[in-house]
This record gives sequence, C-alpha cells and structure tokens, in this order.
Amino acid sequence: MRDPRAFLTALFDAAVRAADPARALAAHLPDRPEGRTVVIGAGKGAAQMAAAFEALWDGPLTGVVATRHGHAVPTDRIRVIEAAHPVPDVAGLSASRALVDAVTGLGRDDLVVALICGGGSSLLAAPAPGLTLADEQALNAVLLSSGAPIGVMNAVRKMCSTVKGGRLAALACPARVVSLIVSDVPGDDPAQVASGPTVPDAIRLADARAMIRARGLALPPAIMAHLDRAEEPPLPGDPVFARNEVRIVASARVSLEAAARTAEARGIRAVILSDAIEGEARDVALVHAAIAREAALRGRPFAPPVVMLSGGETTVTLGGQTGRGGRNGTFALAFALAVEGQGGIAALAADTDGIDGSEDNAGAFVDGGSAGRMRAAGVDPALCLAAHDSWAAHDAAGGLFVTGPTGTNVNDFRAILVRGMDDASA
Repeated sequence: MRDPRAFLTALFDAAVRAADPARALAAHLPDRPEGRTVVIGAGKGAAQMAAAFEALWDGPLTGVVATRHGHAVPTDRIRVIEAAHPVPDVAGLSASRALVDAVTGLGRDDLVVALICGGGSSLLAAPAPGLTLADEQALNAVLLSSGAPIGVMNAVRKMCSTVKGGRLAALACPARVVSLIVSDVPGDDPAQVASGPTVPDAIRLADARAMIRARGLALPPAIMAHLDRAEEPPLPGDPVFARNEVRIVASARVSLEAAARTAEARGIRAVILSDAIEGEARDVALVHAAIAREAALRGRPFAPPVVMLSGGETTVTLGGQTGRGGRNGTFALAFALAVEGQGGIAALAADTDGIDGSEDNAGAFVDGGSAGRMRAAGVDPALCLAAHDSWAAHDAAGGLFVTGPTGTNVNDFRAILVRGMDDASA
C-alpha cells in the first residue's frame, strides 16, 4: 500500500457512485399515470436527480426543483432554482413558492414525483404564518451552531414551515405522490431527509418543545412565541397520504457497502462500524482513533491490514467562535491529534456531497504525521480545533480533499486504513 490517499479516494469514489442519481433512480421509477407527471424536488443533489429522472422517464413531464447555489446542472423540462445552504435566503422563498404552485390544483389521475435529498431543509424557505424569512434564518443559525442532532433540528423546523413535515405532499392531494429519496440521515428515516416535505412525521408540537427544553436551546423569541400557537403538522395516518409511496433509493448503508467491496477487491479487509453515527465530530474522532490505534498496536478488534468505514451525521457545537471548515474537517483534525506519532494509520473524512462546511473541500486526509506537518507550517492544530478552523490546519498540511459537488448526498464518509506496525511510514 504505497499510496494510502489513492486507496482512500477510490473508496470514496465507490461510495459516491453507489449513490449516483441515474443508477439509484433507475430501479425505482413509478408507473406512468393516466394524467400529468409533475416533478418536484429539493436538496444539494436535486438538480442531478432531476436530470437523471428526465433521461429515464418515458413520457411527458413538467416540474421544478431547488438546489444549492453552484450545484445546478442543465435540464430540459424541469426548472432548477438555486438557493442558499445552510442558512435560507430569498431565493429559497421563491423555490418553495414554485414547488407549491407546481402541486396545486392537481387531480386524482396526476402523479407527483418528489426527488428529495439532503440539504432541502434550508433550500425550502417557507416560514409559517406570522414568521418571516429573517425569523427562519435566525432559527437555522441557532440550530446549526447548537450541536443538536438532525432529528432535533428537523423537529423544530417542521413546526415553523408551511411545506415541511409532509405539508407539501398534503397540498398535492388528491394527486398521488411518490417520493424518491437519497437518504443523508442516520437510520434512513425518510421523514428526516430535508425535514420531510413530502413525508409526514409522528412528532408533535409538544415533542418539539420538550426537545428544546432538554437541550436548553435559546431560540429566537419570535420562534418560541410561534411554537405556543402553531398548528400541528399532519400525521402519517392522515387520509391525504393514503395513496402515496416513499422509496429510499440511495443511502449511507449502500454506499459504505460499495466502498467495502472496493477495498476487498484490492485485498484489504473492510469492516463497517456503523452507517448511523451521530455526536460531536471531535468526540466521534477520538473513538475512531482509539479503535485504529488498538488495531495498529495489538491487532484487535481487527487485525491489520484493515480499513474501517463509517457514516452518519456528526455535529459541531460552535459556541462563540466560527472559523473555516465543517464537521468532516473537524473530525479529521481531532483524529490527527489523537493518532499523532502513530505509524501505519491513514484516514479520509469527507462529505459525500463534495462540500464540507464553509469552503470548497469535501473533507481532509490525515495520518500520524499530519499534526507535525501543521506545526512545521506554523499552524497549531489544537488551537485550530478549538477555534473551529479545521480548514486552515488541513490546508497547511496539504491534506485538503477537493472533489467539487458530487451530485448526491449520503452524508459523512469516513475511511480509516490501518496497516499496523510492519508499515510505520504512514
């Protein structure tokens, strides 16, 4: 194994290919309706999903999808609107209105195909009555810096929106809605992807309020006042959803299994730790690093050579400091510090959508020498970790992993190659 980075990149590429929209959608196309086919969608990979659906669909269609600024691709019949992520903007308001208009006034013989993937929560800016875009922006900013898990964030978002929590699908009734979902959430609960615009959730207002209290979230006063008077979102058993279908077409599980097959085809044993890991990125990194060191030094729980794979969605509690980087860069930096001086270990942590946080990198490569290279370049990795400035540390060490937008999103991808003490040159 002379080039760990090339090996780890090959695993990432295999994971992304497994979630490629054209491949993922082909096996899940619904039957053609007697009436119209209307395509809607939201997420960082929604434009690629729309282009793939156009190529696969044998029949007329119209539609509109929302994606992140810079993530659009050419489409023929489906309109693509770019909006802001992770904090919504005015373009997101326009996108939400366009999706609502697209599903309004449909009949029982019509079909709505919803192409949903990660990132749709902020792209579909649609504040509930009495709230403004500024209120929704303030809410997202607080949630994103809180370190709360995705389930908590989405529970609150659903109570403050006119399209999330199944409301968009309810507007399409009596048309049939088939949701084709690329899951980026731990556990692949379709109601959590993009805050479930077409998939209702059993979470109630009281549940959301309890989550806010339990985590001590200091939400904006306008949001708290709204939560005291808000209407409940529709329940999964509501008759408006009776004819609808939900299909997970790609997920972290499928992508990790593809990466594992790629590793084993190259003669390296692969183990999948979990596809649903949550928690603070730096804490998750410490656990992964401990397992990697144990394997390298003592051959347990896995004898090297081995590559350990994991997915899910970690979080970063920002507090008062915000630097450059994202949760995968944070994981990689904490991992680098935890394995410093240990040979035979190399890792890649990256977001499968190709953008990790605030910069243009997907994540970063690290090994036992990364922290030393950072210091040699005049950057203190521990200070960067404390300041949430992982990008600067990885840039100094030459570890940034840049792919550009991949067109899909099954969330975090982590691959840790352990070669053991016989090869301590990593």
